[in-house]
Amino acid sequence: MLNKILVALDSSDLSEQVMEGLGQFQLQSTANIVIAHVLSNAGSDPDVAADRPQIDTEMIPHQQLERLQTYQARLPCKSELEIVTGDPAEEIVRLAHIHQVELIVMGSRGLTGMKRILQRSVSSEVVEEAHCSVFVIKPNS
Repeated sequence: MLNKILVALDSSDLSEQVMEGLGQFQLQSTANIVIAHVLSNAGSDPDVAADRPQIDTEMIPHQQLERLQTYQARLPCKSELEIVTGDPAEEIVRLAHIHQVELIVMGSRGLTGMKRILQRSVSSEVVEEAHCSVFVIKPNS
């Protein structure tokens, strides 16, 4: 039985599929889900502290915040919302360590070939760097 799961969601339509994928696990009421949303900070100061706190929810567009809260409300167990700024792969792995999760659930954009190399695959980086298992949801075709 999984007790602690991190679910990484972005602002794409794939987030709905990720939440559906999470439903494949029979979550017990004692489970704890961390919904993570990373606001990319491309080009920002690399010397920002690695243990930075959550960002103010005013920095995220209202519609995105409502969507995340709707996902959170649908869960049958205890959950919390983590909204952070940084490199998506690094932040997902960092939050997984902080919360000592047993599983990360996230989506994949389905990039292949040169696009995968040039645009960077966040899911591949997380799979490579995470201390726990990673369940990757591919987009419906």
